[in-house]
Amino acid sequence: MKSVHPIKSVMPNLSEYDALYSGFEWNEERIHLDGLPSGKGLNIAHEAVDRHAESDLKNTIALRFINTERSTVDFSYSELRKQTSKFANVLEKIGIGKGETVFTLLGRVPELYVSGLGALKYRAVFCPLFSVFGPEPIFQRLSRGDARVLVTNTAFFEKKIKSQLERLPSLRYILLTDSQEHLADNVLSFSKAMEEASTDWVIGPTDPEDPALLHFTSGTTGMPKGALHVHQAVLTHYSTGKYVLDFHKGDIFWCTADPGWVTGTSYGIIAPLVNGVTSIIDEEEFDAMRWYSILEEQKVNVWYTAPTAIRRLMRMDICPKEAYQLDKLRLILSVGEPLHAEAVIWGEKNFGFPILDNWWQTETGGIMIANYRSMKVKPGSMGKPLPGVEAAIAEIKDNELTLLTNPGDQGHLVLKKGFPSLFRGYLHDAERFQKCFVGDWYITGDLAKMDEDGYFWFIGRADDIIKTSGHMVGPFEVESTLMRHPSIAEAAVIGKPEPSIGELVKAFVVLKSGTEAGEEMRRNIMGYARKEMGPAVAPKEIEFVESIPKTRSGKILRRLLKARELGLPEGDTSTLE
Repeated sequence: MKSVHPIKSVMPNLSEYDALYSGFEWNEERIHLDGLPSGKGLNIAHEAVDRHAESDLKNTIALRFINTERSTVDFSYSELRKQTSKFANVLEKIGIGKGETVFTLLGRVPELYVSGLGALKYRAVFCPLFSVFGPEPIFQRLSRGDARVLVTNTAFFEKKIKSQLERLPSLRYILLTDSQEHLADNVLSFSKAMEEASTDWVIGPTDPEDPALLHFTSGTTGMPKGALHVHQAVLTHYSTGKYVLDFHKGDIFWCTADPGWVTGTSYGIIAPLVNGVTSIIDEEEFDAMRWYSILEEQKVNVWYTAPTAIRRLMRMDICPKEAYQLDKLRLILSVGEPLHAEAVIWGEKNFGFPILDNWWQTETGGIMIANYRSMKVKPGSMGKPLPGVEAAIAEIKDNELTLLTNPGDQGHLVLKKGFPSLFRGYLHDAERFQKCFVGDWYITGDLAKMDEDGYFWFIGRADDIIKTSGHMVGPFEVESTLMRHPSIAEAAVIGKPEPSIGELVKAFVVLKSGTEAGEEMRRNIMGYARKEMGPAVAPKEIEFVESIPKTRSGKILRRLLKARELGLPEGDTSTLE
């Protein structure tokens, strides 16, 4: 069934960017949150669940789970309050302390979301793990994260946890979601423990600076880094939900990210709930037909996904606005890896509006730079900073920072301290945390530039930059150009040591289906690249591959490509897609 044009009657929450940005104060934004009824602090779970359960939203669906067979399970805000309160009572009964860490190792099932919000309600720290992790990545995170409780299922426990219990002396309890009976003093039935728990829970005093969320981000080598966030981060979740995701009352929202990645927690759990909308949660992984039909059947208004998924959809011969009834869909956003201009334009052509890219990191806890519904979109740009966030381009030498103010200047992307969701530390690694800052500025590790209109443009990770023949080449700009070639589906670029020029640019290319790899195609692409970019920047080597290594969040693992190319250690590959 052919769809009509997406609804335009819903006015953007952010209508005048410049006016809002210039006058924005986080303290004034704070008045839109309730705070605890006792007046003693700010708690994420109260803002996300309890306050709505006491309002006219109490019977509104908060979470709708779609299982493999396409049947659904709904939790209203009222029911979600009861279930999360039960889990808080379970934690109290087994003697978990405030500030101790509750981990989950589950797929996108209700028990994960109830456990996470219940842990926050209890004032424990919540840390979700990817269910695809193997035993060693799981051990690293449980050990480094001082795990006290793990909520998982029997299969994961038997295959990934049981043999490691002696190595995890701080892990006191395992809660199994599919066991009907307690198996041991420390291996409990989740359902039985929940059945015995009360639905009443009063959230205790919660300082906005109390730890709340722990997210691990892969290190280039060695152990993953555990970024710690506090309850005050909920203000960024609320604000970005309102201004970037443009939530309105009655909205149906779908974030495709797994909570094992920070987006799946910040925007798959917290932000939509804080803003009082309905979240769709699909148990299954990417499947184009399934995804399009979910958008249609669930009447999704706002869709937040990753560049990897968008690129896969682009490779299919489907025009979604003609094949599916998507008249309720008014906004698509992307995060993970920068979104190529071609994908933004593809969105305009195939959905009737551009896909809006945004930028942030595990360490920032929420969206920092974004494209907005009400603002002109420059395809390929990161957009402009969130109101309340000061971003800049800087040169850093000898631990001294100089801001670069001329349009087009390339340098380090830095953010000024002061926004609520900035991480408060790397767990057990104070030295590494301190190295992230120069004075009042957080050093993101990304290189970017800002144009004359205040839009930011991503260049690449500082450690990915290629130095070739006196040029500083960002992989993203080369990849973006290659993606415009009609035969290329995906591309990734690295620097390969070459004594005469420093490094040469090497491209790994995935061709579109039906396109033949070979010397003729290689020459064709090289000629195209030289014409578009010039011989100094264009790839000097092209290798055809079946796929590009990426994280599950959609980031191209260039360091992994480079390590394999040079025969070096691959480092942490636990988040490899």
